Amino acid sequence: MQVSVKGKQIDVGESLRGHVEAALGAIADRLAARAIEGHAVFSREAHLIRCEVAVHFGRDLVVHAEGDATDAYAAFDQALDRAGKRLRRYKRRLRDYYHGRDREDAEAALAATAYVLAPEPEETAEEPAADDGPVIVAETATEIPSLSVSEAVMRMDLAALPAFVFRNRKNGGLNVVYRRTDGHIGWVDPDLAAPPAPRAP
Repeated sequence: MQVSVKGKQIDVGESLRGHVEAALGAIADRLAARAIEGHAVFSREAHLIRCEVAVHFGRDLVVHAEGDATDAYAAFDQALDRAGKRLRRYKRRLRDYYHGRDREDAEAALAATAYVLAPEPEETAEEPAADDGPVIVAETATEIPSLSVSEAVMRMDLAALPAFVFRNRKNGGLNVVYRRTDGHIGWVDPDLAAPPAPRAP
């Protein structure tokens, strides 16, 4: 597995780099042998050091975790511990997920475009906001994978995402799973055959 270690306004020494490479390699080998690459990014947040860890497995599967501590080693160990817990939770399902599914999923995935939008500027009383639509900051080609609901929840949880869009393998429709504020997972499965609901006056 390829491992990259970077620092944003922090010097990442050889000792820390070696610690990260050894630890990421060990956890990937122990829990899911299909790891392709891993990244660790260190940055300073006020008086703490933040470490973001991402490990890429197979096709479009990412495990993401963060850790904060006063020391770079402790921040990394915290992030690695969180990533390890997520991987252990889904270890059996990850094996099932990769058992001959990559080709099927690649063929059933929908091509899509992902956009990053600039935040809306604050309105002032003197200047009415122009309704020209959002400002697009970045645009990338992506795919919407064909998954079961439980696989979509697993991928959302592993990547620590607030929501995940997927093509429901059971009915072919576009679905969304999302993390609710009460800690439960929400699932939206539109009924495209039903007539649109009437709009409120």
